[in-house]
Amino acid sequence: MSKALDIVMAGVISGIVAYTTSQLGVTGTIIGAVIGSMLFQVMSHIFREPLDGVKTQRVERSIFYIFPLIIILIIEIVYLFYIFSLPQGDLFFLLERATGWNLFRTIGLALIIMGLFPFVERQLGYEKSISRKYGYVVLAVGLVKLLGGFADLNSSFVDLYSPIFYQLNEIISIMVVVALLYVIISITRESVTFINDKDHTKDSGPTQEKEEN
Repeated sequence: MSKALDIVMAGVISGIVAYTTSQLGVTGTIIGAVIGSMLFQVMSHIFREPLDGVKTQRVERSIFYIFPLIIILIIEIVYLFYIFSLPQGDLFFLLERATGWNLFRTIGLALIIMGLFPFVERQLGYEKSISRKYGYVVLAVGLVKLLGGFADLNSSFVDLYSPIFYQLNEIISIMVVVALLYVIISITRESVTFINDKDHTKDSGPTQEKEEN
């Protein structure tokens, strides 16, 4: 478990350093390294210590599943800042440029793939870890973001639904945030419950053996 978390944290830190370096040069490398170090400590405290000694791929897959959702949630919140003309919304243009102006299309496709995972999890040989109800939610959000990403194209099909996105943009974005929060919080709570059950089983095991003896 700890090795998998180390890989996740190393990937996040590398991404932060690479981004700040590309934007600010050597100064960005230093800033990125500092932020990455702080983030490493926070993630270690939040994830590694509570999960220390828990040997289960189910919890591991849950963490890997919600991690991209958290990133997408942050991007959607930044987009909300942009919609409401808040200063933090300027970051949205940086993200758009970084993805070649295909940010929402990329997010939509990624969410659709993630939404399919709970339905093929067993077929891939894994123990069931993500409920299909979360798959439906992620699929729906992914479809909405994908359609929104193509809303600026000149097409007769796009013309059928694009007015909805232009008129209800704020409401749709808020609904996406709520849906992602629901999935992230629910899966996290289920993982914590699973960990607590495992700990309870470990604690009660020796006690039951003593009583039997």
